[in-house]
Amino acid sequence: MKRILFPTDFSEAATNAFVHALEFANSVDGELVLLHAFDLPVFDNQYFPENYMIIYESVELSQFEMFKDELPKLRDIAQKRNLDAVKMTHRLMDGSLLYNIEKTIAEDQIDYIIMGTEGASGWSKLFLGTHTTDVISDVSIPVLSIPLKAHYKSVKNIAFTTRYRPKDKAALREVIAIAKKMKAKVRLVYVKTSYSDVKKETMKEWETEFAGEPVEFSVIYSDDVKESITDFILFKQISILAMLTYKRNFFESLFHHSLTQDYASELDIPILAIPIK
Repeated sequence: MKRILFPTDFSEAATNAFVHALEFANSVDGELVLLHAFDLPVFDNQYFPENYMIIYESVELSQFEMFKDELPKLRDIAQKRNLDAVKMTHRLMDGSLLYNIEKTIAEDQIDYIIMGTEGASGWSKLFLGTHTTDVISDVSIPVLSIPLKAHYKSVKNIAFTTRYRPKDKAALREVIAIAKKMKAKVRLVYVKTSYSDVKKETMKEWETEFAGEPVEFSVIYSDDVKESITDFILFKQISILAMLTYKRNFFESLFHHSLTQDYASELDIPILAIPIK
């Protein structure tokens, strides 16, 4: 059984993403691990010698009460969607979100992360902090991000962008496995620019290797990568866009130089980031 980590702050974006997480877990025969992380305030105990622990206990109690109040609302969502059979466990943890994400991945043997975002600015704040980029770029499992306006729809087509690197094959197989569970099709797309160096023989080898799988190969000849992929997403009615993470500073370069924040914010489409192992 696949284990899916769902970090939540019980915001509107997180609640919207919860529906996606439920449906994903149901499709892949998985279970959800709900994580709510909170930071305790930092005080110098020399100035609060008597009520130092009381302050911390008060914060912990308020977080626990909120956690206890919000969980029934999520269970109600599951019940209304006839997904209350999806197994859910819960973690309330103090400390930074990303530290606790990594800790939970290790302790609970997590396979996927699904989390909500309010758009590009939300992701920028989340992933581009002082320590956050290093931590998130070390996560070795796929992360599915759900924009606030991306309301759940049945997944029929998953786009997979590639540059036909040998390591891309493992990621493609992972996407194919997800697509099969969802009864969806993988639409592999390669934008061949005037400076591309991928040979026709390589593309043919891939088509031969993945023959019989639910994959459709598309090559677009254009120097405008963003416009080409955007048109592809719209024309093929893509439900999820799968993209690969190649390097340690992926998220930093992602938000400053690549296309993903535009797709997420402009098209309101879930993005599946798959690390290259």
